[in-house]
Amino acid sequence: MKKQERDFIKSIRLPEAVIFDTDNTLYPYIPAHREATRAVEEKVEKMIGVKKETFRSAFEEARKEIKDRLDGVASSHSRLLYMQRTLEKLGLGTRILLTLDLEQTYWRTFLMNCKLFPSALDFIQLLKSKGVITANITDLTAQIQFRKLVYFGMDELFNYVVTSEEAGKDKPDKRPFELVIEKLQINPKNIWMVGDDPKNDMARAGKMGMTKIQKIHKGVIVKNNGDEKPNLVFENYDELIKIISTIE
Repeated sequence: MKKQERDFIKSIRLPEAVIFDTDNTLYPYIPAHREATRAVEEKVEKMIGVKKETFRSAFEEARKEIKDRLDGVASSHSRLLYMQRTLEKLGLGTRILLTLDLEQTYWRTFLMNCKLFPSALDFIQLLKSKGVITANITDLTAQIQFRKLVYFGMDELFNYVVTSEEAGKDKPDKRPFELVIEKLQINPKNIWMVGDDPKNDMARAGKMGMTKIQKIHKGVIVKNNGDEKPNLVFENYDELIKIISTIE
């Protein structure tokens, strides 16, 4: 632990609110995404005879096309749009029922393979027991992000949720952060932001005046200077439980 982090822990006070990112902060995104993608590819190969490699290539092109066109808004993450455009790129036209089927297959398999990081739920429950208000700020559409929180058993644990669909823009745009602050009605200096992304979570939270707490694990980058530098990093939620437990 670095001196700055030790000093931060010594001077720490119980926050009035803690805001959590969802994907890759509450749970590891990659394993669930990998299994969901595999399930879609297998279904496509079985139903319409398109090889997995061919589908994968068309999907990546479709995904990039959608993201470039809808950059910075919630629908740029839409698996429904990805599937629709993929099938079109394969020369199949807009196959509505198949598009819906593939999107549902993706998310059903995704949720089946989601697993919270150890002690994440315990940490949020501890915050609630201490009277800390909790919120969730996340990209993507409200429906699927709400479904994730229900699946995790967290639907009653967050006082407020803000999606980029509601805010009109993805992080790191300031609009999702302004909206969650508006809902919380709490001074940002008394708010913690817990997230994994240096730019989307740490930098913007810092600019808003929040304390920046970064969840690190494989694939996560930690910046040691500028707005993206966190006040504290942690690998396991037990570390945060230990810190909060010592604060009266």
